[in-house]
Amino acid sequence: MGKSEFLTPKAIANRIKSKGLQKLRWYCQMCQKQCRDENGFKCHCMSESHQRQLLLASENPEQFMDYFSDEFRTEFLELLGRRFGTKRVHNNIVYNEYISHREHIHMNATQWETLTDFTKWLGREGFCKVDETPKGWYIQYIDRDPETIRKQQEQEKKKKQDLDDEEKTAKFIEQQVKRGMEAKEPDTPVYTELSRENEEEKVAFNLNKGASTSGASTSSVASNALKSAATASVKRKETSQGQVQEKKKKCALEEIMEMEEEKKKTERTDNWLTPDIIVKIITKRLGERYYKKKAVIKEVIGKYTAIVKLVDSGDRLKLDQTHLETVLPAPGKKVLVLNGGYKGNFGILESIDEKSFSAAIIIESGPLKGRKISGIPYEDISKVP
Repeated sequence: MGKSEFLTPKAIANRIKSKGLQKLRWYCQMCQKQCRDENGFKCHCMSESHQRQLLLASENPEQFMDYFSDEFRTEFLELLGRRFGTKRVHNNIVYNEYISHREHIHMNATQWETLTDFTKWLGREGFCKVDETPKGWYIQYIDRDPETIRKQQEQEKKKKQDLDDEEKTAKFIEQQVKRGMEAKEPDTPVYTELSRENEEEKVAFNLNKGASTSGASTSSVASNALKSAATASVKRKETSQGQVQEKKKKCALEEIMEMEEEKKKTERTDNWLTPDIIVKIITKRLGERYYKKKAVIKEVIGKYTAIVKLVDSGDRLKLDQTHLETVLPAPGKKVLVLNGGYKGNFGILESIDEKSFSAAIIIESGPLKGRKISGIPYEDISKVP
């Protein structure tokens, strides 16, 4: 049979059918068949295949309705999260975009009669934030993905840490300003009463002939004594001021160093996987063959997944961070710092404190070479090949 001509009813019907969407009342959800007109839908309802589907559905109608409802909800929320994210949007906009797909689940096959009922149900179940306005119902998707929640927590933690650092710096500057103001204040002189040790002692004057000579010599000696005393006083004052300034500088430097140490201790992340370190497999899902076996991390995928190579057999596995733990070598061996302010530095394990589950190392690379660090948790360092 030849191809239908351009303006024949059959050709027009085929073009209408190829456009995709047609009237919902002529669609059978059970058979997933779209009819073009009322006559076609009537013929379909009288067909044997449709009657068989109705018999299956009559045996357990709730099962089919629950299935279609779950499919409709899943696809609707997936479209809302992918297309609009967590933005506030009118529910009819999302629904129109959803039904534009030919193979979508129709709402008349679900437990909800109208889009408003479905929107209210999403709000009650906690899938979305819904609110009614004069223009209609608006919905806002609530993203409960663990990765998204973790990123939000990291951002909040980073903001809080930045605020804490700014507050500490401002407090430190304020303390330094107060100390500088106190150092500039002059010492107030203290006046005391003139008293003699021996009240019975009398003051005597010698008026002999050589009084002028002796008086001159006496005055010169007194002046020299006063000059030396003044010089000594100035030197003592300068020495004391220098000691005070040096002490203040030393105290300020120590405080800065303490602040830097505290800042390094707080610089932690929740991922520690690093290539070329030795780890231990702690999951039992892989069987006894791999449980408690040591391996070397060859590649890190993302932040929390690693490809490891077993030391004994050479097998390669792809494992999550939660299935691995760090390995401590014997004292005197080389380790790598995986977390904290000293992350990325190599060191030598000096001692292990089993009570506090921590260790002490000596940094052997970078600008901090030779520094001894104690109290590092087990999970922050690991053995290197």
